[in-house]
Amino acid sequence: MALSNSSFLPLVVALPLFYWAFNLRKSTKLVLYVHDYLSGDDTPAITVAGKHGPQTSVLHFGTMVAVDDPVTEGPDPKSKVIGRAQGMYINSQLDGKGLHLMFSVIFTDGKFKGSTLEIQGADPFAMKEREFSIVFGTGYF
Repeated sequence: MALSNSSFLPLVVALPLFYWAFNLRKSTKLVLYVHDYLSGDDTPAITVAGKHGPQTSVLHFGTMVAVDDPVTEGPDPKSKVIGRAQGMYINSQLDGKGLHLMFSVIFTDGKFKGSTLEIQGADPFAMKEREFSIVFGTGYF
């Protein structure tokens, strides 16, 4: 008695699912330091639009800022640069106390060199330390 090809279908489907479930679920804990300054020499962030043009404070609703911030492995701005955070954020809260950000962390050195992370979401900037949503990644991620 010959077996039909359809009897192998559950095995063909199940094996890749088992592989994915047991081998691809990895997690990586990262602590990154993004240095975002809107003033000073060689500022990596600038206001590009707002109610009163580019001179509008980031603390006003509707203000948009473009960024190309250094990402370091330590909290000191002079610590080793491991990448750049490039993108934008907009003040999206009527009282001016909340931002929405969209940027890419592009790793230029270290273990993740050549990889990227796409970050998007709310930024409660009044908090000293914050967590952000990672919506995609390339390379290592």
